[in-house]
Amino acid sequence: MEKRKSIIAGFDIGGAHLKVTRAQGGRIVGAVTLATPLWQGLHSLTSALDETAPLYAEADLNAFTMTGELSDIFASRDIGVTTLLGQISNRFPTGEKLIYAGSSGFVEVEQAARLSTDVASANWHATASLVAKLAGDALFVDMGSTTTDIIAIKNGAVVNEGYTDAGRLLTGELVYTGFTRTFLFGVASSAPVHRRLTPLMNEYFASIADAHRILGVLDEEDDMHPSADGKEKTVHGSIARLARMVGRDAAELSPPEWGEVARWFSEQQLRKIHDAASLVAWGLAQDVPIIGAGTGRWQIRRLAERMERRFVDFADIVPAHDAVRGEASPAAPASAVALLAGYRSQAA
Repeated sequence: MEKRKSIIAGFDIGGAHLKVTRAQGGRIVGAVTLATPLWQGLHSLTSALDETAPLYAEADLNAFTMTGELSDIFASRDIGVTTLLGQISNRFPTGEKLIYAGSSGFVEVEQAARLSTDVASANWHATASLVAKLAGDALFVDMGSTTTDIIAIKNGAVVNEGYTDAGRLLTGELVYTGFTRTFLFGVASSAPVHRRLTPLMNEYFASIADAHRILGVLDEEDDMHPSADGKEKTVHGSIARLARMVGRDAAELSPPEWGEVARWFSEQQLRKIHDAASLVAWGLAQDVPIIGAGTGRWQIRRLAERMERRFVDFADIVPAHDAVRGEASPAAPASAVALLAGYRSQAA
C-alpha cells in the first residue's frame, strides 16, 4: 500500500496570481496569494515560487492546477500548458507531482502534456469537486480578481454543462468579471452623473477595484496589481480615476455623488453575475445554498440575497486551521487540489 502523504502543497498557477497552500493532516495550514503578471514574462512566476518556497518545503506531494496558459505570452493554450508543465518539472525535478486534469482526475506531468484540453483552466473543476464532497448540493460561486465561476452541484457531483472557457462562457458558468481587475467599461457602457446617463470614455482609466474602494468594501490586500494610472490606491486616487471615465475631474462632484457612481458600476457587475447564476441554478431546489469563495465574497453575498438563497462561505466549510481560513478562500483552487490529492492518497 502506498504511504500516505502527510504534507501536500497545492498550486494554482494563474495568469495574474500564483496561489499556494500547504495541507497537513487533511487540513490547510498555510495559504498565500501573490501577483504574477505572466504577460510580462515567466520571471514573475519564478519569483513568486521563490517567495512561497517555505509553504511547499518538505512536501511529500505537490499538486497543481492552472489557468495561466491563457496568458497572451503564449501563442496558444496548448503551448501555454506545455510551457507551464515545463516550469513545474524544472522547479520540482524530484518528488511526486500531480496535475489536475478535470474529469480525468490527477495525472502525471507526462500524461498531462497529452491532456492539455483537460488541464487548461481546470481550477474551477477542482474547487467545485471539493465543494461537492463537503456540501452535497450547492450553487458554487467563486469570484476572483478577474473572473467568476458559477457551478451547479447536485447529489454530491459537479453537474457542469460546459468545460472549456469557450463552452462555459456560453452556458453562464464563466462570467468574465472579477472583484478587482475588471475594466469599468467591461461592466457598463455608461454611468449616471447628475441624473444623466453619460457614455464612458473607452479607455483603461479605472478598474472595478476603484469602485469597490470608494464603497469601502475592498480589502486592500486583495488588490495586488497597479492602479490604472499607477498612482496611489486611496479613495481620493480612485475618485480621480473614476472621474476620468465620465470625462470629468474629481472636484466636479462631491464624494457622496462619486459614491453613487461607484455603486452603479458594482450594481451593473452584480446584474451580469445574477443573470448567469439564474441560468446555472435552473432546477436547483430553492433551499440549496450559494457557497461563495474568492476575493469577491462581498458581491456573492449580495447575489445570495437577491436570489433568496442562504449564503455559505467556503472559508467556513473548508478543512483548515482557523488562523488561515481567510487566506484559504481566495486561494480556493490551490486549497482544493491539495485536499483532493490528499483524499486520493488515502484511498490508494
